[in-house]
Amino acid sequence: MKSLQRILADNLKRVRAERGYSQEKLAEIVDLHRTYISGIERGTRNVSLRNIEKIAQALDLPVVELLTEPED
Repeated sequence: MKSLQRILADNLKRVRAERGYSQEKLAEIVDLHRTYISGIERGTRNVSLRNIEKIAQALDLPVVELLTEPED
């Protein structure tokens, strides 16, 4: 079973790419630094709930979708 941090990392990277956003563009939209987004995607950043919510809103999806492991 993956950690919640790894699930968030994988989901964010996948959805961001599906939406056609670079890390820099997403960071700009949510008013965070690109290296912060990169840290989330690498699974090294401990992310606040507030920032998870901002990212989910920017990607137009419910927070739960960022935090739920996709079914294969």
